[in-house]
Amino acid sequence: MLFENTEVFNFDGALRGMRNPKESWNKSDSGFCSVVHCDNCRFNGTNKCEESTSELDFVIGPNDLQLAQTLIKAGSEHRKFMRQIFVSVDITAPLYWWKEFDTYKVGTVSNSCSTMHKLADTPITVDCFEMGDFADTTEESNTYNLYTKAMWSKLIGHLEALRKEFNETKDKQYWKELIRLLPESWLQKRTVTMNYENLLGICSKEQRRFHKLTEWSVNFIQWARNLPYAQDLLFIDELSK
Repeated sequence: MLFENTEVFNFDGALRGMRNPKESWNKSDSGFCSVVHCDNCRFNGTNKCEESTSELDFVIGPNDLQLAQTLIKAGSEHRKFMRQIFVSVDITAPLYWWKEFDTYKVGTVSNSCSTMHKLADTPITVDCFEMGDFADTTEESNTYNLYTKAMWSKLIGHLEALRKEFNETKDKQYWKELIRLLPESWLQKRTVTMNYENLLGICSKEQRRFHKLTEWSVNFIQWARNLPYAQDLLFIDELSK
């Protein structure tokens, strides 16, 4: 499983709007600085720190962070600003994982590479499938492991033969059979957009944080923990302990 080209944006707009209900913009202490978590930020009525000298990152000030966390704890109707912090990322994951991700329809959009149009274009090898856990948790001498590897070798060989037959004959029967036999461990890339409210739910203890699929509980959660202010906003429940 792979996460590439992660972008997070609109912290500025989200936190500005967070203060609209009580028109408390004068209390905002967030802005752009060349050092994330700068201890000497001086915004002086602007959204750029006077200490900044190079490429800027958004810094959430103590006042704004306290309000944000209060609103998060108050419930989804109060933390609307979380829906305005946007995330874009390219995720390469097996089809069985995408089936579960597709339950998150509200606020998420994904644009996938197409098995319909591109499946037959490149050779089908073991690298086209999610095999990480299998390789990490089984022993070479294990009879079941040897049987499974033999099965995979035979299946991949058959899929590759179907792909070649289709390319040589252009007979759609071979292509349809290839689609039918494609395992759910097939890796597919999708460009996904979502927001911090989506992620707050996905990463919760009740949903995916301790999921039995390591693609959730290890890969996705580790990626989410590296997003800006993830501990303060997405894993806020861990701070209260």
